[in-house]
Order: sequence, then C-alpha cells, then structure tokens
Amino acid sequence: MKTPIRVAVTGAAGNIGYALLFRIANGDLFGPDQPVALQLLEITPAMKALEGV
Repeated sequence: MKTPIRVAVTGAAGNIGYALLFRIANGDLFGPDQPVALQLLEITPAMKALEGV
C-alpha cells in the first residue's frame, strides 16, 4: 500500500475549497490508487460550515 499524501486545504468551507476537496478525494489530482490524508483549515467563524464538508 502506498503512503498517504498529506494535503492541507485552506478555506475548505468556501466554494473553491468545497469543489477542490471532491476532486482530490475522487483521485483526480493524484490518481485513483493514491491514498490522501486531508487536513481542512478554516477560520473560527466558518467552522460550523466546515462540518457539512
């Protein structure tokens, strides 16, 4: 098994972050067989919105 790539996404609850996360998790960025560890970063006021991501 491959070692996961750690990816940090800032502004993860925003529109661009939301669309980007799906592409990364779907394998479109690193390939379908590459595991990823997503680290979602957001400012405190947007943390509630991040729960929906």
